[in-house]
Amino acid sequence: MDDDGVRWLDEAEDAAWRPLLSLSMWLPAALDVQLQRDAGISHFEYGVLAVLSERPDRRLRLRELARQGNSTLPRLSKVIDRFEAQGWVERAPDPDDGRSTLAVLTDAGMQKVVETAPGHVARVRELVFDQLSAAQVRQLGGIARTLAEASGPDGGCASRVR
Repeated sequence: MDDDGVRWLDEAEDAAWRPLLSLSMWLPAALDVQLQRDAGISHFEYGVLAVLSERPDRRLRLRELARQGNSTLPRLSKVIDRFEAQGWVERAPDPDDGRSTLAVLTDAGMQKVVETAPGHVARVRELVFDQLSAAQVRQLGGIARTLAEASGPDGGCASRVR
């Protein structure tokens, strides 16, 4: 600690922090470009569809979907409105909690995920995994899990269709 009581980053921490900060800014933008070009949706929107596609019943409470996507309910609601207009998602009352609403992925929404996933995963592979050795991938996974646990309830959405 310096005299001012701040635990400033040391040289090694600063050397790790700066590229991590840069990555956290450019990677989502690069994924957005590919998804907008190829599928007409943002990375956030793809994440919403992907989360729903991975649920056994393809449904989730809006509140939980917002939490998993690190979103506000108003932002998510606008996305769900757009998806309803496209026929990809429907809202349904939650039979277990009358105060909650479910987002339900339709067959057309599942088809959108199936069509979009290959291009998305190819871009993820190109930008991230093709740059790393198998050992680095394992290290990245461990580091990302640790940071995700420290910074939020979930580490993001999965990028595969089940």
